[in-house]
Amino acid sequence: QVQLVESGGGSVQGGGSLRLSCAAFGYTNGITYMAWFRQAPGKEREGVATISTYTSTTYYADSVKGRFTISQDNAKGTLYLQMNTLKPEDTAMYYCAADFRFWKDVPADPRNFRYWGQGTQVTVSS
Repeated sequence: QVQLVESGGGSVQGGGSLRLSCAAFGYTNGITYMAWFRQAPGKEREGVATISTYTSTTYYADSVKGRFTISQDNAKGTLYLQMNTLKPEDTAMYYCAADFRFWKDVPADPRNFRYWGQGTQVTVSS
């Protein structure tokens, strides 16, 4: 089993920055992908960024390219999401996810991830 614990959310004005962290506990050896998803009220959960733990290949949603950066510290078992130039439309609950399977492409669909954290709220005011 893998436990994921997110932190770093909060409230920020538009144009500001936040860094989210996701600590992985338990049997983490063999995790192939880790990702950040977000879900706003009344909307579906969407992929924000994914990273391959083996190759560091990344995926970013078009809406965050150039503003968000996903990174990992394998020694600490921690995933990060640096979010810059935040916009009100970035407001959502942000979730960390992990999986042990291999996919042809870096996955961005929530159905490709078996393990989830509880989420951390990000609120961006205009």
